[in-house]
Amino acid sequence: MKYVSTRKGLAATSAETVFQGLAPDGGLYVPSAVGKVAGIEDAVTLRAAEDLVLGALFDDLPADVRAAAVDRLCARFPAGDPIPLVEKDGLHILELFHGRTGAFKDVALSMLPVFMKHAANGKRVLILTATSGDTGSAAMQGFAGVEGTEIVVFYPATGTSKIQRLQMTTPADANVHAVGIRGNFDDAQAAVKRIFADPTINAEAAAHGITLSSANSINTGRLVPQVAYYVLAAAKLAQTPKPNPQTPKLPNLQTPFDVVVPSGNFGNILAAYYAKQLGAPIRKLVVASNVNDVLARFVKTGVYDPGPTFTVTNSPSMDIRKSSNVERLLWMLNAGDCAEVARLMRDLEEKGRYELNDAAKARLFADFEGGVATPEETEGEMRRMRACADYLLDPHTAVATFVAKKLGYPKGGVPCVVAATATPYKFPETCRRAFGADVLVDPPPSFRDLEQLPIAQTKVCDVGEIDQAVRDLF
Repeated sequence: MKYVSTRKGLAATSAETVFQGLAPDGGLYVPSAVGKVAGIEDAVTLRAAEDLVLGALFDDLPADVRAAAVDRLCARFPAGDPIPLVEKDGLHILELFHGRTGAFKDVALSMLPVFMKHAANGKRVLILTATSGDTGSAAMQGFAGVEGTEIVVFYPATGTSKIQRLQMTTPADANVHAVGIRGNFDDAQAAVKRIFADPTINAEAAAHGITLSSANSINTGRLVPQVAYYVLAAAKLAQTPKPNPQTPKLPNLQTPFDVVVPSGNFGNILAAYYAKQLGAPIRKLVVASNVNDVLARFVKTGVYDPGPTFTVTNSPSMDIRKSSNVERLLWMLNAGDCAEVARLMRDLEEKGRYELNDAAKARLFADFEGGVATPEETEGEMRRMRACADYLLDPHTAVATFVAKKLGYPKGGVPCVVAATATPYKFPETCRRAFGADVLVDPPPSFRDLEQLPIAQTKVCDVGEIDQAVRDLF
């Protein structure tokens, strides 16, 4: 598989995209062509799904590197069923939160260090990561103690949950760092992207023998492993007995399904879109937004307009107005027209918004739909699902199930898969408010002692001080 950058079509190998993170033209790397693959129906384990996806999208990485990445992933997740697909209230909930930090990002960030070590080929790497709450802790867990690699995550000092902050401020490994910023995720992401594009800072890093890279989903090593979530869902649904027991089970019969994903930086639902390109029988991709609803509005109108308003909500990982991965979708919607992607991104920078052309809008509307849940609706949905299905949702997944029901899913007898992106144990304050009592009585092992651990990461800075915080690590 060859990769190209979204704005100038610069070519790169899989390893180069992992090592660089952001492309030199300021854009993102995308697979140059994605075709259908055989065997999706049989990828009924996480290992099989990852093997299939990596073989399709990272086929130029050595087989032993791909295998080592999958081995590391499987060793860090429950052995029996690391990503269960459970049916609740007519929806199929894909539980992506059984990793060490209780969020869907644990899968890819268990694998990225293996890809990065191979791609670095002995070079020292400093990984810069902006986080709205979950990526930071998963990245710190993934890279802790990895030789030749140092990582710093920038997170909003206010707005994240207490558990999210503890997961980022208690790690004491010498090569991991967390810095709170007096600002929001968009501020942190913009600063990190600007640093990647700054020749002066990059030259200073190089003079110290350091290369800058990323663990955000702008890095293909984060994005590609997530495609396996939806390949796995497709395979599991294909194995589900059909309602009519008299209907013979046909070999390799795929079951169409819709997907609803709570979306912030757009990487997770983009992974579902890539799974569809690979042949997963996904019918509709539904973007579920909180009141920072730029993505839901975009997939409804074809106009990307962050607007002036930013709201801190009870689903903080979605408190994002400028979603990086949309740029990859723009490249696909415009049939690989880099000049058009570059124009749209200039419009966003100069005018604060952009609008797709008619052909791109038609492609967008054919595959995507969107909906919004307010904070009050989110907590109401948490209560509803507990009452009707005896199932505890985190606030992000509750946004998704609310939007699914609001839009009438499941529709036409087609299963609806909802991505459950975090464990409710990451958001005890919201859970107590939603349920009126503490119902989180059996925390995962990695959560039990968090509040007793000493704080190892204490640095907080203004947005304008992020550059110096990076330089301090050279």
